[in-house]
Amino acid sequence: MMPLWYNNLSGDKRYDGDILAEILKIRAREVLDSRGNPTVEADLFTRYGIARAMVPSGASTGIHEALELRDGDESRYAGKGVLNAVKNVNDVISKAVIGMDCIDQKAIDGVMIRLDGTDNKGRLGANAILAVSMAACKAGATSKGVPLYKHIADLAGVREFVMPTPSFNVINGGRHAGNNLAMQELMIVPTGAETFRDAMRVASEVYHRLKEVIGSKYGKDATNVGDEGGFAPNIRESEEGLALLEDAIRGAGYQGEIKIGIDSAASEFFIGGRYDLGFKYKKGSRGKAKTGREMIALYKRFAEKHDIAFLEDPFAQDDWADFSRLTAEIGKRIEVIGDDLLVTNPERIKVGIEKKAVNGLLLKVNQIGTVTESIKACKLAQKSGWGVCVSHRSGETEDPFIADLAVGLKAGHIKAGAPCRSERLAKYNQLIRIEEELGGDCEYAGANFREP
Repeated sequence: MMPLWYNNLSGDKRYDGDILAEILKIRAREVLDSRGNPTVEADLFTRYGIARAMVPSGASTGIHEALELRDGDESRYAGKGVLNAVKNVNDVISKAVIGMDCIDQKAIDGVMIRLDGTDNKGRLGANAILAVSMAACKAGATSKGVPLYKHIADLAGVREFVMPTPSFNVINGGRHAGNNLAMQELMIVPTGAETFRDAMRVASEVYHRLKEVIGSKYGKDATNVGDEGGFAPNIRESEEGLALLEDAIRGAGYQGEIKIGIDSAASEFFIGGRYDLGFKYKKGSRGKAKTGREMIALYKRFAEKHDIAFLEDPFAQDDWADFSRLTAEIGKRIEVIGDDLLVTNPERIKVGIEKKAVNGLLLKVNQIGTVTESIKACKLAQKSGWGVCVSHRSGETEDPFIADLAVGLKAGHIKAGAPCRSERLAKYNQLIRIEEELGGDCEYAGANFREP
């Protein structure tokens, strides 16, 4: 039954009679993510049904992220169990939020933040808090009788919808792969597509062409896929990977219609004050360690030689100075995105704005731990003229929450891995459904992903 609820443009909430979307019960459990590691799943019960949410987990995590609570019991899952986080949901958080109105996302998240009482959600665990926050958000949408993306749009004050431009991680390096490539992700970005559905088709065709290119050059074993569905051929240099992408784009017939994205995840190879591009070599870096200024020169060369859409985390998570230098030099042409630098934290975003360190935010809900804080981070970035890219994690689940989040926040782009592996395609397929539902009431961001 549809609740007799409406939300007018002034933001006032009104209910007919005593109908409320009251939280009746919460039940959490330990389940497994796409890498076979434990994560938290929560069921939230209202009179309108059950809302279920699953929390993702990162591999290359920034030191400033909210704390993902793990048990540390080596007798279970090599210490990665989350029974304590589950217990915190069932025994602590549930008692605090049962009876609250699930439509009031800000109030629910606020209670959990105060209950935890730490700067990094280290007492209850960001994974415990986020599971309830996401489930409450889904329950709020169900209680209102609207799709999740529309409920999120209500929470964020968004009045028009844009389908995000997808960025597909198709070549893996860094901590995501066993090859010698230092940079973590090389992505294809179909900016020239006309619709999101068209972008998916184009990406799939290029992905399969890339598989052929890699197989013919490095052998069939090089076409095995990694955590996010990308390939990990035995390459050492980023230029070699970029050339493979360009071969595949040309071979599939989409030259000029697809740009390239790079996630350096540079914190992973910032060693001894230098950026060691040979950090995975068995016999040492072999002279591959570079200063920040040398890395700037490298990125500028990439920008001159290749059709680059964005550079994500080109420097280490506290290297504000080099971020600012690079953004000043190439920011008009290329989006410089902060991930580990900003960790979806509004306070660090404020520092980034002040220092003019980046012009793009990578938004990961589990870096900050609540839907409300994620919305705040997004709106702060957008108000400053930055682009926003909603992102998955390497340890994902079948939960497509971030697809609705990207549309609801009017984020210009999204990255959810390659067009391969079901936990990645759960997000992309959900976006296809959303675009179909919206019909003519939305546009595809395409080349305008920085300013949708």
